[in-house]
Amino acid sequence: MPWFTAFLRLALSLALAGLFGIAITTAGTLQAREAYYVDSIDSVSLAELPPEARHTLDLIQRGGPFPYPHKDGSTFGNFEKRLPRQARGYYREYTVPTPGSRDRGARRLIAGRGHTGNVTTSGEYYYTDDHYRSFRRIRQP
Repeated sequence: MPWFTAFLRLALSLALAGLFGIAITTAGTLQAREAYYVDSIDSVSLAELPPEARHTLDLIQRGGPFPYPHKDGSTFGNFEKRLPRQARGYYREYTVPTPGSRDRGARRLIAGRGHTGNVTTSGEYYYTDDHYRSFRRIRQP
């Protein structure tokens, strides 16, 4: 029966680790799950972005006006947990128009408040062209 008790302890530990966002690596060490997302975010240079994304970034840094005023600048919840974990309200989302699309399309810029506490000056911007399935951090000169 001692093996059963050990098994239950292991099962409970694994369940709690998943509940609290902790991953167990193949080496058996604990690691915060959010580190995976931070380390796995690719980057993209400003010049590599589509012109509509560069224009949206310019609008963010100027404070608008935005083409979708009821949506642009709204809180991005990061529910997919693809961006570094931050307090609610840290990230804001903005539409990147898609030529030929009849709706807002899938492209967005996400702006973090960064060290300045202000999305217009933070320098923390992410681009997604697949509606939050993946992100690339924008490198600015």
